[in-house]
Amino acid sequence: MAVSVPELIQRFVDGDQTAFAELIRRFRDKIYKIGFRMMGNHLDADEVVQETFVRVYRKRKELRDVSYFSTFLVRIATNYAIDILRKRKGHSTMDSDSSSFDLSRRVATPQEVYENKRLMEEIARALDQLPPKQKITAVLHDIEGYTKEEISAIFDCPQATVRSNLHIARTKLKKILRQRLRTKEQK
Repeated sequence: MAVSVPELIQRFVDGDQTAFAELIRRFRDKIYKIGFRMMGNHLDADEVVQETFVRVYRKRKELRDVSYFSTFLVRIATNYAIDILRKRKGHSTMDSDSSSFDLSRRVATPQEVYENKRLMEEIARALDQLPPKQKITAVLHDIEGYTKEEISAIFDCPQATVRSNLHIARTKLKKILRQRLRTKEQK
């Protein structure tokens, strides 16, 4: 029988290192995906995962008051990723072979695969031009599928702020992508 997350948290807070290892096992892929979407490369995504769990370990006594562990983890991960992006002045690089953006569940033709990959690379480059809060809001909502309510809990802000960040991010992305399309058509 699987142990529940609240039970694992309680055991971890009480000093059980195997409970912490199990929490890492259950949540590391989720944090890695968010880290990769934010940072754009595997090395930085790994750093986000590692630092997230280091911070959780340091804050283990605070976990008694955490009602949604997943949201708590995502908040730590996104805040760390934002810190890194700010230090880099909001720029990160996407791996050129980033195949993690899957646009279609059906089997695509080679031409469709090529076009989808190019489109996702363009979107990733456009995302890199957004300020960190707008970027992570768009990534969490439009790519990872989080609701505005969940993102509001992650950032500990009103849903109106999330809606605003999402609207601004989408507007900027449209403008960036239109400019890129015009530039390519002129060539």
